[in-house]
Amino acid sequence: MVIVAALTYVFLTTDTGFINQLLQHWFGRQVDFLTNPAWFRPIIVLQTIWKETGWGTILFLAALAGVDVELYEAAIVDGANRWQQLWHITLPAIRSTIVILLILRMGSVLDNGFEQVYLMTNALNRDVADVFDTYVYFVGITQGSFSYSTAVGLFKAVVGAFLIWTSNYVAKKFGQSGIF
Repeated sequence: MVIVAALTYVFLTTDTGFINQLLQHWFGRQVDFLTNPAWFRPIIVLQTIWKETGWGTILFLAALAGVDVELYEAAIVDGANRWQQLWHITLPAIRSTIVILLILRMGSVLDNGFEQVYLMTNALNRDVADVFDTYVYFVGITQGSFSYSTAVGLFKAVVGAFLIWTSNYVAKKFGQSGIF
């Protein structure tokens, strides 16, 4: 995550950033991405997508590699178009992978990653940059309120466990196998 944050700084710095140089060249003005609080959340979302896309691609490609090619050949002989093949062959074949990844992802909904938010925070966007992890750090470590920060961390863990349990229950209700 440190490399993603460093590359984000390289791309978005007002004076020398690649994106701001393009904006200056095309539109004659620059945007203060790193110091404007309105841009903090979109930058974090784009960083997370950038960071997680590779791993998700590997998992879904591995699931797709397990689909029997003869199913597609039989569907073509039967006159199925691409959308019908996707709907009736591909998605049912990788449904268990989708369900397991969804269940596991639900448990980390509240986990934005301390290092990502901490590295992207500065004095100008600190008001919009607080998430559970940074809040626990600033209250627990820097202010010395260890019991309160432990309670906040425990709350986050309980909510994550509840989300995993609920999504697993819903997956089983829809006829899929859950993770437990």
